[in-house]
Amino acid sequence: MDTVREALRELPEAIFADLLESESAYRLVIDLPGATADTTDLRTEGGRLHIEARREKSFDGAFDYVREDRPLFLDAEIPLPPDAGTEAEASMSRGVLTVTVPKRSADPAESIEIREA
Repeated sequence: MDTVREALRELPEAIFADLLESESAYRLVIDLPGATADTTDLRTEGGRLHIEARREKSFDGAFDYVREDRPLFLDAEIPLPPDAGTEAEASMSRGVLTVTVPKRSADPAESIEIREA
């Protein structure tokens, strides 16, 4: 569990995440403003949760960037606890990704479908 907390601390400052645990599962709640289920890829592999999220920014031509601090892309790997399974469920609502991973032994890589909430 410490490795998960450490990985969450290493996310970019603009990304906020919560880690929750129940008797039967772990839940990650990650704020990804501007990202959608269609622009986010999520998979488990080798005991890690891989997250790739993209968002688009568009402004009319009357403005030029003076400062740009909002990243367009997140590519993160979060180690899962040893008792986490790979049959995760995920949902995305208003830029908030919620991933629930049941507790059990780790399995081979598996894609996770993200449904619009």
